[in-house]
Amino acid sequence: METNNKQNFDDIRPFYDTEVPSAIRSLVNDFYFRRAVEPLIKPIEWEMFSGAMTACKSVYDFQRTIIYPFMKQLIAKTTSELTGIGFDDFKNGVGHVFISNHRDIVLDAAFLNILFFDKEINTSEIAIGDNLLIYPWITELVRLNKSFLVKRGVSVREMLNTSKHLSEYIHDTVANRNQSVWIAQREGRAKDSDDKTQTGLLKMLSLYNSAKPLEALKMLNITPLSITYEFDPCDYLKAQEYQLKRDNPEYKKSQADDIENMRTGILGFKGKVFFKFGNPINDKLSQIDADTNRTQIMEIATHAIDTEIYKNYVFFPINYVAYDLMENSTRFSDKYTEEDKIFFNNYINGQIEKIGIPNKDHGFLREKLIEMYGNTVKNFVSVK
Repeated sequence: METNNKQNFDDIRPFYDTEVPSAIRSLVNDFYFRRAVEPLIKPIEWEMFSGAMTACKSVYDFQRTIIYPFMKQLIAKTTSELTGIGFDDFKNGVGHVFISNHRDIVLDAAFLNILFFDKEINTSEIAIGDNLLIYPWITELVRLNKSFLVKRGVSVREMLNTSKHLSEYIHDTVANRNQSVWIAQREGRAKDSDDKTQTGLLKMLSLYNSAKPLEALKMLNITPLSITYEFDPCDYLKAQEYQLKRDNPEYKKSQADDIENMRTGILGFKGKVFFKFGNPINDKLSQIDADTNRTQIMEIATHAIDTEIYKNYVFFPINYVAYDLMENSTRFSDKYTEEDKIFFNNYINGQIEKIGIPNKDHGFLREKLIEMYGNTVKNFVSVK
């Protein structure tokens, strides 16, 4: 649905149906888009694929005809199972803000929408940082696929206005258009899987009605979502980044690194993947006294989201092995076998082998990789 406010959000919103044909024409004529996509669609020929794209006249057409079959093929190749738990609660057409932990740059939101599609529930709009829009064709593609832009590289002076603008867009989308929105709980992935919601995210979400932050958050129907990948294909890249930052505090990832992370995350094997919704936080917000100050409101809301995310992780033997290795304990020894321990150690060693940096610190990299698989259990234990 197109709103009367469309001119207000043209700089960040997804494409409207009326804009789909021209956006698709632009994409199919983009040499770099073709170069990136052609290898991924094999054995389908480019002419057939671009013809199917050109036939799409709406966002729904594009998601159904192009994104859905591609993602289904990817899921079959790179996962052993993709499961969604708690999705039926969203068949009533009411808008929500889904806040989840963040594992994969591209797939967290893409998998979520495939699960919605399978259950014939309206797909979610997706918040995406504009730092990832490395090429013009990526911007076109994500806006076709119901993504709206989060502006990252703005000055401190512009930050408040930019955040308020984003907050107004999200509120308009959820409350006025009954369109749900997905946003990660923090900027960037939690590379050690120690998932923590940034209070700044909640502050941004409340800015559309900053005089009444509690009411502002309630209007958004915030629902926490736990995402679990059995294996993270980017785990060794994350560990590598930890050492590079340790050895050089000035180290920053390049655009080429971002592309490598996206590509590895998309094409790598993830094993079993679970998306599990927690309870919406409005019940917790309703218990807050009206005279509570803004800072405390944000802290209570943040804690409520984190608690729901922690409670709803799904665990595998390797997570319990990793936790016991981290804590030097046998607390969860009934959850895994000796074979599971051997498998996990071999897996970690294999991932470290993939890292090609000077002065490779095996002990440090091993510790970081173990944390990635054990911290979710640590957080789960903390709220039990």
